[in-house]
Amino acid sequence: MSLIAMDHADARRSGSFGSRGTRTFQAPAPTQTAPTTAPIERSMSPRTQTNNPAAMNQPAAANAQRPGGMFGGGFAGSMMRGLLIGGVIGLLLGHGFGGLAGMLGLILQIGLAMIVATLIMRWLANRQSRPAEASARSPQPATATGPQHSAYEYNGAGSSAPMGSGFASEAQVEQADLDRFEQMLNEVQSAYSREDYAALRSRTTPEVMSYMAEELGQNATSGVRNEVSDIKLLQGDVSETWREGDDQYATVAMRYESRDVMRDRTTNDVVSGDMDLTEATELWTFVRSRNSDWKLSAIQEV
Repeated sequence: MSLIAMDHADARRSGSFGSRGTRTFQAPAPTQTAPTTAPIERSMSPRTQTNNPAAMNQPAAANAQRPGGMFGGGFAGSMMRGLLIGGVIGLLLGHGFGGLAGMLGLILQIGLAMIVATLIMRWLANRQSRPAEASARSPQPATATGPQHSAYEYNGAGSSAPMGSGFASEAQVEQADLDRFEQMLNEVQSAYSREDYAALRSRTTPEVMSYMAEELGQNATSGVRNEVSDIKLLQGDVSETWREGDDQYATVAMRYESRDVMRDRTTNDVVSGDMDLTEATELWTFVRSRNSDWKLSAIQEV
């Protein structure tokens, strides 16, 4: 697996990872810079009904499929009703309940029939619940609202404003915040290239730091290091801004260019990548608590 990962030109990060609060498993609102975005693949956020809209409909679906009546619906219920009717007829004809005479035989047969019916109904219920669980795991696409605007003008919630004036939303993002996001693009990439754990730790959440540390460790084990240089932001859009308690979130799409190569740790030779400038587009989600600095909480590939 390490050899496969190192063979990719942009091997500094694998896939999409991190957390976006309650929106972790929802697709970000599309922008001009990032019309479509891959969902987060690795996250420590639990899948709940709050951050997984597909799960919201499961209780109603389960109630709709729940068998009714004394013995339930479907095949199991029909079978039990048939056994009961057949037993009564046999009793009237003088052959006992299902062929066994006496009250003891009646009680034993009813008990055995109920056990069998319960097992069958549980098996059928498990089969019916599997399609619902599978659909709940599928990411739900998000749709954009409001007009599209140029760099850093669209917040994915139908409101826009000129650069530097903030946004007409609960969680405002101002020009100073946008400038900080651009700085963090350079700082995080450069710190990752230097394998500067302290710098990464001060600019990322513990979750993102754990993923990056894992990848840096894999690079070291494979005898390579990732060198990223000449980073320049070309275009950026605000996808979403929102609040969760004391935390403020902002997801921004960034298209940037850089020189991204893998070098041998011993010889310093380029083993993958290209020294020419290449472009990449990613969505970075930043989070900050009240009176604290922004930190990188998720990266998603476009």
